[in-house]
Amino acid sequence: MNFHLVLFLAFGAVCVGGAINLLAQRHPINSALSLIAVMAALAGEYLLLGAEFVAAVQVIVYAGAIMVLFVFVIMLLNAGEEEHTNGSRVAILLGVPGMLTGSVLMAWVMLRHSGTESVPIGALPGHPKDIAQLLFHDFLLPFEVTSVLILIAIMGAVVLASQPESAAGKVD
Repeated sequence: MNFHLVLFLAFGAVCVGGAINLLAQRHPINSALSLIAVMAALAGEYLLLGAEFVAAVQVIVYAGAIMVLFVFVIMLLNAGEEEHTNGSRVAILLGVPGMLTGSVLMAWVMLRHSGTESVPIGALPGHPKDIAQLLFHDFLLPFEVTSVLILIAIMGAVVLASQPESAAGKVD
Protein backbone atom coordinates (compact mmCIF):
# COMPACT_ATOMS: atom_id res chain seq x y z
CA MET A 1 0.00 0.00 0.00
CA ASN A 2 1.22 3.49 -0.86
CA PHE A 3 2.59 5.57 2.05
CA HIS A 4 0.56 8.63 0.97
CA LEU A 5 -2.62 6.56 1.01
CA VAL A 6 -1.86 5.33 4.53
CA LEU A 7 -1.28 8.90 5.72
CA PHE A 8 -4.42 10.09 3.92
CA LEU A 9 -6.51 7.41 5.62
CA ALA A 10 -4.91 8.16 9.01
CA PHE A 11 -5.64 11.89 8.73
CA GLY A 12 -9.15 11.05 7.56
CA ALA A 13 -9.68 8.81 10.59
CA VAL A 14 -8.49 11.62 12.88
CA CYS A 15 -10.93 14.01 11.17
CA VAL A 16 -13.88 11.65 11.56
CA GLY A 17 -12.94 10.71 15.13
CA GLY A 18 -12.49 14.35 16.11
CA ALA A 19 -15.85 15.27 14.57
CA ILE A 20 -17.63 12.47 16.44
CA ASN A 21 -15.86 13.51 19.66
CA LEU A 22 -16.88 17.12 19.01
CA LEU A 23 -20.54 16.09 19.01
CA ALA A 24 -20.22 13.68 21.94
CA GLN A 25 -18.60 16.11 24.39
CA ARG A 26 -20.72 17.74 27.08
CA HIS A 27 -18.41 20.67 27.81
CA PRO A 28 -17.95 23.33 25.09
CA ILE A 29 -14.21 23.72 25.71
CA ASN A 30 -13.66 20.01 25.04
CA SER A 31 -15.70 20.36 21.84
CA ALA A 32 -13.51 23.30 20.77
CA LEU A 33 -10.37 21.21 21.38
CA SER A 34 -11.83 18.41 19.25
CA LEU A 35 -12.50 20.94 16.50
CA ILE A 36 -8.84 22.01 16.65
CA ALA A 37 -7.84 18.35 16.12
CA VAL A 38 -10.14 18.19 13.08
CA MET A 39 -8.63 21.39 11.65
CA ALA A 40 -5.08 20.10 12.15
CA ALA A 41 -5.91 16.80 10.46
CA LEU A 42 -7.44 18.71 7.55
CA ALA A 43 -4.21 20.67 7.24
CA GLY A 44 -2.39 17.34 7.01
CA GLU A 45 -4.76 16.27 4.23
CA TYR A 46 -4.03 19.50 2.36
CA LEU A 47 -0.29 18.88 2.70
CA LEU A 48 -0.69 15.42 1.22
CA LEU A 49 -2.60 16.91 -1.71
CA GLY A 50 0.22 19.37 -2.40
CA ALA A 51 -1.63 22.49 -1.24
CA GLU A 52 0.93 23.84 1.21
CA PHE A 53 -0.48 27.38 1.21
CA VAL A 54 -4.00 26.16 2.01
CA ALA A 55 -2.59 23.95 4.78
CA ALA A 56 -0.77 26.90 6.32
CA VAL A 57 -3.90 29.05 6.10
CA GLN A 58 -5.91 26.23 7.67
CA VAL A 59 -3.59 26.10 10.67
CA ILE A 60 -3.08 29.86 11.08
CA VAL A 61 -6.62 31.09 10.42
CA TYR A 62 -8.90 28.27 11.52
CA ALA A 63 -6.98 26.25 14.09
CA GLY A 64 -5.42 29.43 15.43
CA ALA A 65 -7.48 32.58 15.14
CA ILE A 66 -11.03 31.23 14.79
CA MET A 67 -10.57 28.72 17.61
CA VAL A 68 -9.16 31.43 19.88
CA LEU A 69 -12.31 33.41 19.05
CA PHE A 70 -14.52 30.39 19.90
CA VAL A 71 -12.75 29.80 23.20
CA PHE A 72 -12.94 33.53 24.02
CA VAL A 73 -16.70 33.58 23.40
CA ILE A 74 -17.21 30.37 25.39
CA MET A 75 -15.30 31.84 28.32
CA LEU A 76 -17.06 35.20 27.96
CA LEU A 77 -20.49 33.58 28.08
CA ASN A 78 -19.39 31.34 30.97
CA ALA A 79 -20.87 28.32 29.23
CA GLY A 80 -21.07 25.34 31.50
CA GLU A 81 -21.76 21.70 30.83
CA GLU A 82 -24.74 21.23 28.58
CA GLU A 83 -27.65 18.99 29.41
CA HIS A 84 -28.48 16.24 26.96
CA THR A 85 -32.04 15.14 26.32
CA ASN A 86 -33.35 12.06 24.59
CA GLY A 87 -33.99 14.09 21.44
CA SER A 88 -37.15 14.57 19.48
CA ARG A 89 -39.00 11.97 17.48
CA VAL A 90 -39.16 14.29 14.48
CA ALA A 91 -35.37 14.58 14.40
CA ILE A 92 -34.98 10.82 14.52
CA LEU A 93 -37.74 10.11 11.99
CA LEU A 94 -36.48 12.69 9.49
CA GLY A 95 -32.79 12.92 10.39
CA VAL A 96 -31.76 9.27 10.10
CA PRO A 97 -33.33 8.67 6.64
CA GLY A 98 -32.04 12.07 5.50
CA MET A 99 -28.53 11.23 6.65
CA LEU A 100 -28.63 7.82 4.96
CA THR A 101 -29.97 9.32 1.72
CA GLY A 102 -27.31 12.05 1.76
CA SER A 103 -24.56 9.51 2.42
CA VAL A 104 -25.69 7.26 -0.43
CA LEU A 105 -25.93 10.23 -2.81
CA MET A 106 -22.48 11.48 -1.81
CA ALA A 107 -20.95 8.02 -2.25
CA TRP A 108 -22.61 7.68 -5.67
CA VAL A 109 -21.32 11.08 -6.83
CA MET A 110 -17.81 10.36 -5.56
CA LEU A 111 -17.70 6.96 -7.26
CA ARG A 112 -19.26 8.25 -10.46
CA HIS A 113 -17.03 11.33 -10.76
CA SER A 114 -13.90 10.11 -9.03
CA GLY A 115 -11.48 11.98 -11.29
CA THR A 116 -8.89 9.25 -11.47
CA GLU A 117 -7.08 10.78 -14.42
CA SER A 118 -3.75 12.42 -13.64
CA VAL A 119 -3.37 16.19 -13.70
CA PRO A 120 -0.02 17.73 -14.65
CA ILE A 121 1.70 19.84 -12.01
CA GLY A 122 0.84 23.50 -12.37
CA ALA A 123 -2.38 22.86 -14.29
CA LEU A 124 -4.59 23.87 -11.38
CA PRO A 125 -4.47 27.32 -9.76
CA GLY A 126 -2.70 27.05 -6.44
CA HIS A 127 0.03 29.65 -6.46
CA PRO A 128 -0.38 32.15 -3.59
CA LYS A 129 -0.49 35.03 -6.09
CA ASP A 130 -3.44 33.41 -7.89
CA ILE A 131 -5.24 32.72 -4.61
CA ALA A 132 -4.68 36.31 -3.47
CA GLN A 133 -6.05 37.60 -6.78
CA LEU A 134 -9.19 35.51 -6.34
CA LEU A 135 -9.65 36.36 -2.66
CA PHE A 136 -8.89 40.08 -2.66
CA HIS A 137 -10.13 41.00 -6.15
CA ASP A 138 -12.74 38.63 -7.53
CA PHE A 139 -14.34 37.62 -4.21
CA LEU A 140 -13.63 40.74 -2.14
CA LEU A 141 -17.27 41.44 -1.25
CA PRO A 142 -18.03 37.97 0.24
CA PHE A 143 -14.70 38.11 2.10
CA GLU A 144 -15.55 41.48 3.67
CA VAL A 145 -19.16 40.49 4.43
CA THR A 146 -17.86 37.44 6.29
CA SER A 147 -15.52 39.59 8.39
CA VAL A 148 -18.37 41.99 9.25
CA LEU A 149 -20.60 39.06 10.27
CA ILE A 150 -17.87 37.72 12.56
CA LEU A 151 -17.49 41.19 14.10
CA ILE A 152 -21.26 41.40 14.70
CA ALA A 153 -21.22 37.96 16.33
CA ILE A 154 -18.42 39.04 18.69
CA MET A 155 -20.31 42.21 19.61
CA GLY A 156 -23.47 40.17 20.26
CA ALA A 157 -21.58 37.80 22.53
CA VAL A 158 -20.16 40.73 24.50
CA VAL A 159 -23.62 42.28 24.88
CA LEU A 160 -25.13 38.98 26.03
CA ALA A 161 -22.34 38.40 28.53
CA SER A 162 -22.41 41.93 29.94
CA GLN A 163 -26.10 41.94 30.92
CA PRO A 164 -26.69 41.22 34.61
CA GLU A 165 -28.67 38.04 35.21
CA SER A 166 -31.28 39.78 37.36
CA ALA A 167 -32.10 42.31 34.63
CA ALA A 168 -32.11 39.68 31.85
CA GLY A 169 -35.04 37.78 33.33
CA LYS A 170 -37.06 40.85 34.39
CA VAL A 171 -39.97 42.03 32.23
CA ASP A 172 -41.00 45.67 32.50
